Amino acid sequence: MNQLTKKMKIFAGAALLTLGASTLSAYADAYPERPIGVMVAYNPGGATDFQARIATLASAKMKDDKPLSVGQPIYVTNKPGAGGRKGWNWFASKAPKDGYMMAAYNVPHFIAQSIVFDTKYNIENLEPVGNWGADPAVLIVGKDSQFNSVKDLVDFAKANPGKVTVSGAGKFVGHHIAHLQFAKASGADLKYVPGKGGVGAMKLVKGGQVMAGFNNLSDAARAKGDIKILAVADLERHSFLPDVPTLKESGVDVDNSSVNFRGLMVPKGTPQSVIDHLASTVPTMFNDKKTLGKMKQTNSPVKIMSRDEVVAMWKERQSSLSVLLAGLKK
Repeated sequence: MNQLTKKMKIFAGAALLTLGASTLSAYADAYPERPIGVMVAYNPGGATDFQARIATLASAKMKDDKPLSVGQPIYVTNKPGAGGRKGWNWFASKAPKDGYMMAAYNVPHFIAQSIVFDTKYNIENLEPVGNWGADPAVLIVGKDSQFNSVKDLVDFAKANPGKVTVSGAGKFVGHHIAHLQFAKASGADLKYVPGKGGVGAMKLVKGGQVMAGFNNLSDAARAKGDIKILAVADLERHSFLPDVPTLKESGVDVDNSSVNFRGLMVPKGTPQSVIDHLASTVPTMFNDKKTLGKMKQTNSPVKIMSRDEVVAMWKERQSSLSVLLAGLKK
């Protein structure tokens, strides 16, 4: 190869690198140019779907021709099945990595499932961009149930081993973890019945197909005319249900491991410039005044967290759930 040819190749390579850098820069400057999807791994009408639609209402809000948050409308698409596994498996392995398809995450759900099952998703191949809520699990029974307290239920379960059925949104979601903790701490022999998401699990309680259930505080608070809420699986009572005791107050030592954190994420491999844009704008979107008012109006607990805070929370839950699940009867 003569010197002229070598110089030409070096020049061409440098030009390609410059073109690539300028193309990435232009992409970053232009993003987002069109509406952005959010995949919800649960049925329409459930707490995650319901809250995702509220949390993203302000995504395209403008002031003086400038975006106040993300900068484009956000739409929701549902891929329910297997307690979230169907949708999250698709998202981690097949979703586009261009910033135009996010997903709603649920913790502890996806982390617990990645520990117990052979999933295509885990905390290593997903990138959070912000958290909008923290929804505790609550223990519920039908409005005509013979149980009026946690003690009533536990006493009956101990006198009738295996007879008390308890519904939840799926396997190794927050409801299931609350159930496993409750059964272990109370010493009661309970049978877990996975429903088709939170909506399906609630229907099982309302229809009398099960004797009790764990469900989202937000869903239970909206349905409290049709059910009895016996206790909250959290460390403190919740302002939406101030008269409902915690399980600890009721004599059963259950902590907040099942509290359902909800937020948005993108697949690993998404350009860093896109992640940075979403990380800086998604929490702002969640913090919109009208959005917060709608959340409160619908009994949807809000906990806004930044990307860095969520990354730290994911790591902490991965560690604590690995220990917790190893010690629970599955």
